[in-house]
Amino acid sequence: MATATRTRAPARKPAAGRRTPGYLVPFALLGRALAAIWRALAAMLGSLARAVGRNAATARDLEAEHRRDGLALGVLAVGLISVMAMWFAAAGPLGRGLTSLCRLLAGNGALLLPVVLLASGAHLLRQAPEPGSRGRLVVGTTAVTLSVLGLFDLWAGSPGSSHGRDHAGGLIGALAAQPLASGLSAAIAVPLLLIVGAFGILVVTATPISAIAGYVRELVTGRSSDAAADDEADFVEQPVQPKARRRLRRAPADSDLTETTDLSELSDLDEPTADLDEPLPRPRKPRKPKIVEDDLPPINAPLQLELSNGGGLYTLPSLATLAQGAPHMEHTRANDEVIASLTQVFTEFDVDCAVTGFNRGPTVTRYEVELGPGVKVERITNLTRNIAYAVKSADVRILSPIPGKSAVGVEIPNADPEIVMLGDVLRSSVAQRDHHPMLVALGKDVEGGFVVANLTKMPHLLVAGATGAGKSSCINTLILSILTRATPEQVRMVLVDPKRVEFAAYQGIPHLVTPVITNPKKAADALQWVVREMDMRYEDMEHSGTRHIDDFNKKVVNGELVAPPGSERVYSAYPYLLVIVDELADLMMVAPRDVEDAIVRITQLARAAGIHLVIATQRPSVDVVTGLIKANVPSRLGFKTSSVTDSRVILDQPGSEKLLGKGDALFLPMGASKPARMQGAFVTDVEIRSIVEHCKGQLQPSYREDVTAPAVAKKEIDEDIGDDLDLFLSAVELVVSTQFGSTSMLQRKLRVGFAKAGRLMDLMESRSIVGPSEGSKAREVLVMPDELAGLLYALRNGGSADDLVAADEDEEPDEDSEEGAETGAL
Repeated sequence: MATATRTRAPARKPAAGRRTPGYLVPFALLGRALAAIWRALAAMLGSLARAVGRNAATARDLEAEHRRDGLALGVLAVGLISVMAMWFAAAGPLGRGLTSLCRLLAGNGALLLPVVLLASGAHLLRQAPEPGSRGRLVVGTTAVTLSVLGLFDLWAGSPGSSHGRDHAGGLIGALAAQPLASGLSAAIAVPLLLIVGAFGILVVTATPISAIAGYVRELVTGRSSDAAADDEADFVEQPVQPKARRRLRRAPADSDLTETTDLSELSDLDEPTADLDEPLPRPRKPRKPKIVEDDLPPINAPLQLELSNGGGLYTLPSLATLAQGAPHMEHTRANDEVIASLTQVFTEFDVDCAVTGFNRGPTVTRYEVELGPGVKVERITNLTRNIAYAVKSADVRILSPIPGKSAVGVEIPNADPEIVMLGDVLRSSVAQRDHHPMLVALGKDVEGGFVVANLTKMPHLLVAGATGAGKSSCINTLILSILTRATPEQVRMVLVDPKRVEFAAYQGIPHLVTPVITNPKKAADALQWVVREMDMRYEDMEHSGTRHIDDFNKKVVNGELVAPPGSERVYSAYPYLLVIVDELADLMMVAPRDVEDAIVRITQLARAAGIHLVIATQRPSVDVVTGLIKANVPSRLGFKTSSVTDSRVILDQPGSEKLLGKGDALFLPMGASKPARMQGAFVTDVEIRSIVEHCKGQLQPSYREDVTAPAVAKKEIDEDIGDDLDLFLSAVELVVSTQFGSTSMLQRKLRVGFAKAGRLMDLMESRSIVGPSEGSKAREVLVMPDELAGLLYALRNGGSADDLVAADEDEEPDEDSEEGAETGAL
């Protein structure tokens, strides 16, 4: 059997490469060198292009001011080149080419191009960047250009013109005028182009046609339209229109939205809104930034009142002395950015809610968040830190719910806060409608409305806050409000300033009953004088059969009060008495018992007598603002505090510790369930000096010498108790407050001997404070703790517990009269 043998094919030899002829070798090397140079040049050009792109991106990140300055300098440079090229033919071949191009496009109008460029560059350098006005300027400039060049073209082609069409209005003028002249006629084209030019001028200057009539009237009569409106306001009182609330439309929960819409697509802002990285699931429609001009009434001449004491006419200070603040911004671009951030947070944490509106105040903006069905309010309050992180602010306050609304309020500080000036509040319509002399200006609320308060309805106010929170500015606005609205016969004041510097500017004003009190001991005596003044007023009201000081004053003015036969008493009207204590803590350190007793007595009964108290402190602790003081001062104004404990002392609830300071406050008037956030008004030292100098020039102060004189104790107290009055009062306070009458307790607590403790107990028994001794048992305490303040006052004036009971029975009608006296207040 034959076997097949396999033979291997011989290996293929590599083909020999083509060899370059010798005479072509130099050209090949030159080609390779050129290719390498080309690749290197391409790489270099690519790197340069990428660098230019990066620099362009960096240039876009520049501030708007720098970009506008660069554009202005560029326009000025082109204007200078055009001047040399078109007017002097001295710009070289590039200038000649530029001139030829401009003459081709604009004809004879090209000669005006240098003036337009130089004026535009100067305008760009002088004005602040306004991105929202770019579209308006482009439209207006285009209309003016078409009008001017079109008229040039028609004028060059008119029968009476000696110029040809070579350089009339250029191509632009021919395109603007020839269709009108051919389709209609030259006689119609001219007025049409004039209308287009007038429209362009109105657009460039942002002047509506409705305002032209006012300008013409001003030129003819020489008076502005504002002055005419002021004259009309003197005779016709315009109705106050309710303020429209800013509200955003909320998309229905079951809306069939298949496409998400970017916030910028729905925005009708003149300036572009912030770009969002991701589209929002629920579109919102922001509104235009709007400046709300406060509807301020005209500043009338100051009121002149005849003083009954023979002082002549008293002219109130003019409100024109007080400065005017910046206009209130109702909506800015920052509000839209916050809305987008809030919506993004709610989307990320899958909370079915939406921002449906907001109210922008001078310091903070309150955004209204409405919850979807079945969503708990806690879902929003638990996101406080996340919201603060998203809006880049640590001072976020959530109000759940907003009083009177089914919405949760998210209060976020404004990036551009406003300063509320005292003059704006006093000139507002809400202040001008109420002519009560005790009306004071406080500031603006979160909705941008002015906040004023009548001190007769508070009827007493506690102002507290940390250092630098705005407490002193608030007290200054209260005093200046009285000085600008009331004469010394209407309101008198007692100012207590333990720090000696806060009320120094008001020294010598005619409204003061006594010079500004700086000694804490004299301040306690002054408060005791206020108590005596209150008792004297109540005696006159009792004899006259009136229940409020306003009713008593009306009878005095009408001559209905006649002194008893044989009496030399002459009845005169009582002014309102305003007592302002700047720092209560300093008084409580010197004479705590006397100060507290006097304050409690005043705040309990002084409302119907026309006496009102304003207490301020920067240390709102329980040993300064005691429980008795808080119980009788119903109105509170809390500025920023250092802790939530201080906030509870002021407002009986937290909130003040989250305020911003510098006038940001929570106002809790009498009868309100929740405090309202507001920005306190501000007044400068120059304004204070101006108002004070005016008041001093009208009338000299008439001081009373008995205000700071210490009260004289009755002799029976000295004979019975001797020099142990303070010790006896301490023993009474201890026994009544603990409701435990024991001699051994007095020994331990007061650190006195058995004989002294037994004598103190006998004195209390003689004054019906404790019952008789029952052997080793503790004595029965006959006075309740809520009667302690009145008991101490009675004992200090030589009375007893029986006198306290009798006084309470006599004062029951007065309490009823106080409740019904509110309707008779001015």
